[in-house]
Amino acid sequence: MDIRWPALADLNPPATDAELATLAQQLGVTLPADYVQVLRQHNGQRGLAEGLFDGQEFLSAQNVFAQWQVWKQLHDAGRFQALRASPAAGVRDDWWNPRWIPFSHDGGGNHLCLDLDPAEGGAVGQVITVWHDSGERAAPAASFGEWFSHWLRGQRT
Repeated sequence: MDIRWPALADLNPPATDAELATLAQQLGVTLPADYVQVLRQHNGQRGLAEGLFDGQEFLSAQNVFAQWQVWKQLHDAGRFQALRASPAAGVRDDWWNPRWIPFSHDGGGNHLCLDLDPAEGGAVGQVITVWHDSGERAAPAASFGEWFSHWLRGQRT
């Protein structure tokens, strides 16, 4: 049985303008338009089914902030001060950066993030991987729209 499709029934209704404005304000960023467009269709998953994105849950605006806040508190407490990542070209070598916005999670501290603070050669809004216990930082797409289009093409059967 294909586990991706039950996840579709787990999608939330669209995010409201107020929810999107609150999220941007809480994070102190301008969210990429291609990402906002998807949230205006479905505000993530309820979290009652398998994760939509290869087992990772598509986070609602509220859960984006909740996951980001966990990382931000650890960052502000200095927990990552001595740690350096092994990033792909265009990604900073930070272990975590407050301008990395998680849009998925696997329940174990691993995320796909929007990178709003790329290194030289990167693109604002590129999608990056952030693993809680590994410094590898890949950049699978130059934007959320590119990543999402690739993901959609991969879902066709």
